[in-house]
Amino acid sequence: MIKHSMLYPRITETRRMIDMDGMWKFSFDPDAEGEAEEWKNGIPKAVPMPVPSSFQDLFTDKDSREYCGDFWYETEVTVPNEWEGKGIFLRIGGAAHRAFVYVNGKESAFHEGGFMPFLAEITGTVNLGKANKIVVKVNNELTETNLPVGKTVTLANGKKMAKPYFDFFNYAGLQRPVKLLALPKEYIIDYSVNFRLEGDTAWVDYTVETMGSHPVTVRLYDEKGEEVSSSEGKKSTLKVERAHLWQVRNAYLYRIVIEIRDEDKLIDCYQDEIGIRTVEIKGTEILINGSPVYLKGFGKHEDSPVAGRGYNLPMIKRDFECMKWIGANSFRTAHYPYSEEIYQMADREGFLVIDEVAAVGMFESQMNFFEANTGKKTGFFEKSTTSQLLRTHLTAIEEMIARDKNHPCVIAWSLLNEPETTSEAAVAYFEDVFKRAYELDVQKRPRTFAMLMNSLPDTCKCYQFADMIALNRYYGWYLKGGYEICEAKEAFSREMDAWKAKELNKPFIFTEYGADALSLPDKLPSVMWGQEYQIEYLEMNHSVFDSYEFVKGEQVWNFADFQTGEGIMRADGNKKGIFTRERQPKAAAYYLKKRWESLPLDYKK
Repeated sequence: MIKHSMLYPRITETRRMIDMDGMWKFSFDPDAEGEAEEWKNGIPKAVPMPVPSSFQDLFTDKDSREYCGDFWYETEVTVPNEWEGKGIFLRIGGAAHRAFVYVNGKESAFHEGGFMPFLAEITGTVNLGKANKIVVKVNNELTETNLPVGKTVTLANGKKMAKPYFDFFNYAGLQRPVKLLALPKEYIIDYSVNFRLEGDTAWVDYTVETMGSHPVTVRLYDEKGEEVSSSEGKKSTLKVERAHLWQVRNAYLYRIVIEIRDEDKLIDCYQDEIGIRTVEIKGTEILINGSPVYLKGFGKHEDSPVAGRGYNLPMIKRDFECMKWIGANSFRTAHYPYSEEIYQMADREGFLVIDEVAAVGMFESQMNFFEANTGKKTGFFEKSTTSQLLRTHLTAIEEMIARDKNHPCVIAWSLLNEPETTSEAAVAYFEDVFKRAYELDVQKRPRTFAMLMNSLPDTCKCYQFADMIALNRYYGWYLKGGYEICEAKEAFSREMDAWKAKELNKPFIFTEYGADALSLPDKLPSVMWGQEYQIEYLEMNHSVFDSYEFVKGEQVWNFADFQTGEGIMRADGNKKGIFTRERQPKAAAYYLKKRWESLPLDYKK
């Protein structure tokens, strides 16, 4: 059970909120002296730092951009006197990768995992009507027992350096909004919904968890604001006649209002938006509301110039406009859960989301995108630290499902990205992970994991756990690229024939395929890294996809160019974007737009 509520913070008749985003004080702590010197009471030699944001790209020197270790934030907030008698909480939307929270010098919370919100209850720590000092110590070091996975080394000059086992930049900081909340003493902790369809009638089964025993009322309102159903009790069903279903790229959202009452007295009220829809895997079909869908879209990143992985509302809006323009209907939150506002936008715009936990890097390599093609095996799950990593992983799954379970856009859980799957030790690990996700999700959404290139039909020992098979494949790029692309197609087809021979009777989707493309001059004949070759690569892959009935989705890697660490395989980041990092289309975007707009939603039904 999650200790604190994961509900999105909202102001209602009974709830209050103060937005704490803005310029905070900030200081690096390379010698880890902040604890001994009691920076919890105020940090010395601070510089201004915007919250939310990643700190790395805001500096112009390399030591700051590459900084690894402890760093501190500080601000002040005045708590209104009228909040007396309420429970007061500090909610941090995301602190990568672990954070200690101090309020007026007192430790109030610790959280590990940089992509999930957490609450610090500070009711007895703050002073009403006065300024209160908030200090947060954050640490961005990578380990083999936390997510995402990597390691931290110390260079000869004494400075720490993060060594990711993943191919994106290790952005860090207070990267998502920070709120101060006032809740009633007896408040709504959480709610869950599930759906059943019978003709044009929908049944919304719900459960509500509260802090007390007073009765609960739940009401449902349509988009016109008219009440369409109500029920009493913490566990009951709402009957919705002539229900408007949430459809792909045609969303309809109801407003659910949950109240705790003591007769006529309102104790607490929370409201949210939900979409009525069902998700099911039936044979090789992905069914939304009983109808087959073909996924068209992207793997993405929360990544933008200057802000890094920081919350960026204008960029969120731009991303959805670009995805609508190109004809996409889905994306995967590679390789971590995104900010809550992205899911809200997907709910409203009708996009299908594969929600991915931050279990990336479970293949011990600095270049798993390359070394997987060599057949390298790592025995990653045979380490003495595996049991500790599993505990971290299960907690991350619990938090992700608790936060995102009511979003209609979320149609599947991705529980790992490109893990090592060739050893027997992986089997027990996968079994625990997939079992826990099934237990937690009342809607029983499909579960999957993204398989890297050495997870083949005759080598992968874990594909049986996935409800739909998700493949990351780079035939024609990391394997037999350029003039050898004809052989790449043959090798790709041989693998797909081997999968077909297994008769798994499951849908296959491609969660990654792509080729880097730079803004080079047009060149005939084409060459790798040129935009012409990116299109040729996509055409080859799509010809393979179209040849197999059980392939029910394509999510190209990547939506936009994104930042990575330095290396000879990366030219200032990953350039596989269909859009530039500034969200402008490459030539391949026009090719994909033509293809995706021509494919019906039920392609290959």
